[in-house]
Amino acid sequence: MIAFVALVGAAGFRATPSVMLRPLHDEFGWSLGTISAAVSVNLLLYGLTAPFAAALMERFGIRRVVMGALLLVAAGSGLTVFMRQSWQLILCWGVLVGLGTGSMALGFVAVITNRWFGKHRGLVTGVLTAGGAAGNLVFLPVLATLTEHHGWRFAALTVAGVALLVVPLVWWKLRDHPAELGIGPFGGEYEEPKPIAPAGAARTALRALKQAARTRPFWLLAGGFAICGATTNGLVGTHFIPAAHDHGMPETTAASLLALVGLFDIAGTIVSGWLTDRVDSRVLLGVYYFGRGLSLLVLPSLFAASAHPSMVVFILFYGLDWVATVPPTVTLCREYFGASGPVVFGWVFASHQFGAAIAASSAGLLRDQLGTYNAAWYGAGALAILASLLSLMLFAGKRLKPIAPGIGLVTAGAEA
Repeated sequence: MIAFVALVGAAGFRATPSVMLRPLHDEFGWSLGTISAAVSVNLLLYGLTAPFAAALMERFGIRRVVMGALLLVAAGSGLTVFMRQSWQLILCWGVLVGLGTGSMALGFVAVITNRWFGKHRGLVTGVLTAGGAAGNLVFLPVLATLTEHHGWRFAALTVAGVALLVVPLVWWKLRDHPAELGIGPFGGEYEEPKPIAPAGAARTALRALKQAARTRPFWLLAGGFAICGATTNGLVGTHFIPAAHDHGMPETTAASLLALVGLFDIAGTIVSGWLTDRVDSRVLLGVYYFGRGLSLLVLPSLFAASAHPSMVVFILFYGLDWVATVPPTVTLCREYFGASGPVVFGWVFASHQFGAAIAASSAGLLRDQLGTYNAAWYGAGALAILASLLSLMLFAGKRLKPIAPGIGLVTAGAEA
């Protein structure tokens, strides 16, 4: 439950800049491309932090890492009220909040799932990932309303305050291993916690990357997940509100629609987790990405001054599909890379955020140059269909033979 709360907060904290693009542009005169650069740094660090955070959790424990992450978020969000230059936005929202939220991202989900659950891991991954959707659902409408009525500074301080409030809850309730409660993982047998990993979280994470990068499945998973990030957090999550505003829709209405994505995402991700325990994950990814691509190709024709039924249908579908890709991707990382799966997934997730960062900046620049987001939507649709093909190509890859325990794998005929 505490892990779910932390994930809710991380997603909500990270999504906050999407409601501040216009207010920052209006107050400081910064271009959308400049502001989007800060969002890109945030997204990139959100991903790059994940593999190192997973390794740090092995070294120092889950609780300490999550507490440190919440303090970083509070500092980054709170300090924005004093900024006057665009580089300060990059430092606060980009670097500090990016590092903090990245430490509570999907690498965290993989660690929790591996330690606390022996079966139904796909479903559990879906439930925890839905915490991200719940974060958007809870935070976006509230922050949009606070920004509209009290200004963006009040909203930023609210984020800082909420992050600080969660810190004592994490210290009180979050545990590193089920053995600390005298129990075994759900569906598994009791076992004593493993000895603390040797120092060198960075070395552990980089070694996992070096070994995984020699394999074809890693690049197919990373390529597909990079496109996933570009078409969700990078484009829709960052630019849907200003794009809707371009067509006359109030920002609070657009934020509410984006929150509905989070509402439907909860259901979609949980169902995806259930399906992952029953259907080949490669098939699921192929279907998810293909459907997403088609919906993005239609989106430019749906924008209007009001939330008409066709837009609501898009929101419903996109919400169901938003992070439905996570449970099958986590499962495939575990299948291909064994004990190193959580850390390898951290790197795959880093590619997700790399794609998101590129999309966030590119869409802002396209909007500045062309006066419309249409090219960004069409390009993203085509990329999502490409991701579907990459996922299906995993069928042609040879399986890896994982070794456990520890970080490492052997490539039993794996293709480089």
